[in-house]
Amino acid sequence: MTIGVVVFPGSNCDRDVRWATEGCLGLPTRYLWHEDRDLSGLDAVVLPGGFSYGDYLRCGAIARFAPVLDSLKRFAADGGRVLGICNGFQVLTELGLLPGALTRNRHLHFICESTPLAVVSDRSPWLATCARDDQFSLPIAHGEGRFQCSDDTLKKLQDDDAIALRYCRNPNGSVADIAGITNAQGNVLGLMPHPERACDPVTGSTSGRAILEALLS
Repeated sequence: MTIGVVVFPGSNCDRDVRWATEGCLGLPTRYLWHEDRDLSGLDAVVLPGGFSYGDYLRCGAIARFAPVLDSLKRFAADGGRVLGICNGFQVLTELGLLPGALTRNRHLHFICESTPLAVVSDRSPWLATCARDDQFSLPIAHGEGRFQCSDDTLKKLQDDDAIALRYCRNPNGSVADIAGITNAQGNVLGLMPHPERACDPVTGSTSGRAILEALLS
């Protein structure tokens, strides 16, 4: 099992992800510069949180044109596992791999705190170690994490069992308390909370392993 972590100019969570996957879980991990196109040998790709170039226009709007993401679309279409965390979730919606959009938080403030979450659907391989209604807390750190979508899109997410995680206490105004969603096939997961920041006991929590350890199964 080998993991690829995409690095954009301005990224600041790529090293956190690599420490979580390789340092904490022992999974071989390599960085993918945004101009790379070669995803050969990878079993999963992570778009990390932090920032991607061009966020001043709209989070992920410019990064979606990165050469590595052309390869990522094919990788996902072939069933490869893709995880987008925070800014990575924003990039996935801009890329069209996930529906909806991430907009400014309800009160227009940056939020940085630990928040309780509940598992809504466990059909995705990313949540293979979880059960429906499991609850745990993960850190969030975002200014544009409010998930928004049309009523039709929300109904399709519900019909497809594609709402993966919800906030137990909605911090940003996301529709239907959504904290994370998958595509219809379940191999692509986008979520605003940061599981990689809750993998090392030194940080005070290992609840993020519930998601990343699914790669070991």
